[in-house]
Amino acid sequence: MALTQDPDRTLVDLPAGRLRGAVEGGLTVFRSVPYAAPPVGDLRWRPARPHPGWAGTRDATADGPSAPQLYTEGGDPVLGGHGSPPFDEDCLTLDIWTPGTDEARRPVLVWIHGGGFVSGSGSLPNYSGETFARDGDLVMVSINYRIGPLGYLYTGPEEGNASGAGNPWLSDQLAALRWIAAHIASFGGDPENITVAGQSGGALSTAALAGLPETQGLIKRVILQSPPFGLDLPGPDAYAERTAAFMELAGVKTVAELRELPWQALMGATAGLFAHTTRWGYWPTPFLPVVDGVTLTRHPVEALLHGAATGVDVMIGWTRDEANFGFALDPGYATADRERVTARIAETFGAEAAPEVYAAYERARPGARPADVLMDLITDELFRVPAVRLAEARAEAGRPVLAYQFDLPTPAYDGRLGAAHCLELPFVFANFDRWAHAPFLAGLDPAVRDGLADTMHRAWIAFARTGDPDHAEMPAWGPYETGTRTTMRFGSTVAAVGDLAGEARRLHGAVTRGPLR
Repeated sequence: MALTQDPDRTLVDLPAGRLRGAVEGGLTVFRSVPYAAPPVGDLRWRPARPHPGWAGTRDATADGPSAPQLYTEGGDPVLGGHGSPPFDEDCLTLDIWTPGTDEARRPVLVWIHGGGFVSGSGSLPNYSGETFARDGDLVMVSINYRIGPLGYLYTGPEEGNASGAGNPWLSDQLAALRWIAAHIASFGGDPENITVAGQSGGALSTAALAGLPETQGLIKRVILQSPPFGLDLPGPDAYAERTAAFMELAGVKTVAELRELPWQALMGATAGLFAHTTRWGYWPTPFLPVVDGVTLTRHPVEALLHGAATGVDVMIGWTRDEANFGFALDPGYATADRERVTARIAETFGAEAAPEVYAAYERARPGARPADVLMDLITDELFRVPAVRLAEARAEAGRPVLAYQFDLPTPAYDGRLGAAHCLELPFVFANFDRWAHAPFLAGLDPAVRDGLADTMHRAWIAFARTGDPDHAEMPAWGPYETGTRTTMRFGSTVAAVGDLAGEARRLHGAVTRGPLR
C-alpha cells in the first residue's frame, strides 16, 4: 500500500520523543513504536523497563523486528506463512491504526496475538488493525512481547531478582497497557474505553492482565478467543525440571551463562525442549506461564472465577473443533486405536469411567474414529469446558459473559480440520486478503465466508465500542445466564442457542484438568 505523509496527521509528540507515521488507506498508522526499553543484556528475563526515549523524530512507518522464535521455512501447514520476518530481542513495540490523531476520544481495541507461547507477532499482516479502525471508527493497537524462552522460561531467584519474579511476557503486556492508557489520547483514542482482546495464548494473557490489581480501572472489557484455560500451570518447583532440561540442551550450567548466549542458541534449545516435554494426546507446550507467587499468584482463570475483574465486560468463545488444528493432520494420531485413546481418557476420568466416556463421545459424533474422540476430548478439556465453567461462575455472580462457538468447518484437507483452532481469526478481522497464504481457508464458499465475517466483525466492533455486540445484521445475542446458557453459534447460519455446550458440560461434570477441578 502506498504511503503518504501529512504532517498535520502523522506527527505525534510524546514525552519520549516525536513520532512520524504515515497515511495508509485513509488511516494514520504508526508502526514499531517502542513502549519499553530493549530487554537485552542484563535486562534479559527482567521485567520491562521504561524506554529512555529518542532524539529528533523517530520514523514509525515500517515494522520493526518480531520477538525471536523458531521459524519453519514456508510456515505452518495449517496457517501457512508470510516469509521469515526479522527477529530481534529489541522487539517491545506496538503498532497503531487510527482514523485521526485528533481529540475524538475513540474506543480503543488492543490485540494480543497467540502462538502457543512460542510464536507469533503483533505486526503480522493477519493482525492488521485497518479493518477495525476503518469500519468501527476505533483506535486499534497490536503489541509485540517476549515469547518462547525469552518470555516464558522461569529462571528463579538470582542477583537482581531476589523475589524470583518470572513471566517477562506479562510485564511486557502490562507495560504496553500502561503506555496505551497514558498516550493513546494523542492518537485519537479514549484511555477510559479500552478493550483488550486476544486469541489462544493471547487470550490467556488477556485474562491474566484483567486479573491483575495493577490493571483495575484500565480495562473496560475483554474478548477471550479460545483461551486454553485447561492448562495446568506450574509453580516454581514444578518448572525447575523444565528449566534444567532447557539449560542442558543449551549447553550451560547457570543462568548467567544462559544470559550470555545469543538468542539464536536459545531457539536451538527450544526445538529440543519440544521433544522433551511433548506427551501423547496433549497439546505441546514447551514453555508455559509460571505461577511464581509474585507476578502471577494463581492461574489467570482462577482470578476471574473468584472475583477479579468484576467490573470488566467479558466475551468468551471457542471453535467447535479446537484440537483438530494440532492433531488432525498428524499421522501419529490418525492411526490411534480405541485402546490407546481410552487409556488417555482414563488419565482424566479414571480407568473405571473411561470406557463409558469414550462411548459418550462416540454417540455425540456418529462414525467417529478413535482420533476424532481424542480430538473432541482435548477440545473439551483445554478450551470448551473451562470456558463454560467461567461463564457459569460469572452468571452465578451476577456478571454474565457473552459466550460464542465458531461453528463453520473448512473443507480444506478433505474436511479433516473441521472448525479448528484459529479458524475464526480472519472472520473476526474480516481481512481474508491478509490470509491468502493460509491453506486452512481453501474451499470456503465466498458468499458464506464473507457474510459470516461481516456479522462477526460488526459484533466485535459493537462490543468494543459499547459492551453490547448486537447489530442489525445479527440475531440478538443475550448473556450467558444460568437459566438459558445462551451461546451464539457462528456458522453457515448464525443463531443464539441455549446450552450449546451442554453435553460437554454434563459429561465432564466436576472432572477436568487444570485449575477448574
